[in-house]
Amino acid sequence: MSIRVLVVEDEPLIAEAHKAYVERLPGFTVAGVVHTAQDAMAALRGAPVDLVLLDLNLPDRHGLDVCRALRAAGSGTDVLAVTSARDLAMVRAAVALGVTHYLLKPFTFAAFRDKLERYAQYREQVLAAGEVAAQHEVDRVFATLRGTAPGGLPKGVDEASLDRVLAVLRDSPGLSATEVAARTGTSRVTARRYLEHLVELGRVVREPRYGGPGRPELEYRPR
Repeated sequence: MSIRVLVVEDEPLIAEAHKAYVERLPGFTVAGVVHTAQDAMAALRGAPVDLVLLDLNLPDRHGLDVCRALRAAGSGTDVLAVTSARDLAMVRAAVALGVTHYLLKPFTFAAFRDKLERYAQYREQVLAAGEVAAQHEVDRVFATLRGTAPGGLPKGVDEASLDRVLAVLRDSPGLSATEVAARTGTSRVTARRYLEHLVELGRVVREPRYGGPGRPELEYRPR
């Protein structure tokens, strides 16, 4: 089921750009576009919404007032704050009100996509049935949302190379470690180390690739 997104942005052109960004992402649909806090609250009382892309500088009320109203009403709708506000006090207030992500303007589509893809992975994990078996599973959920590896990156893995491997995977329906190595200019062993780390983080799935002679080769693709 698609993640339903409400775009709340006072500038019509920017709102349309955010709407277009959402529509480019598989697994997301735009539930609506509004330009004021009042219209946002009205929309949230109507059709179900999973995620709000919330501009904080709205013409009638501050965006965080919308968050306060949501929480006061007992709503668990997630919020991604989209703002140019760099004040740390604002960041602390957003976190206290349960804002899931904080995305600074201006941003690229790649940065936007990364936030929403991480959110989708996080949502899939927290909506799964059952209980966590150990602390590391809780750590993994938070690491998925924040885009950090629990306890930091393992030895021999750096963030820039990890991003490069992810970028290569996003441009293909599925690649083997050998193919990733060729496209990133690394060895197969190195490529596989990064791919397996991404599997552990829940950001990449690993499946056997059938059709060739001998044992099936492993194929990796982003979630």
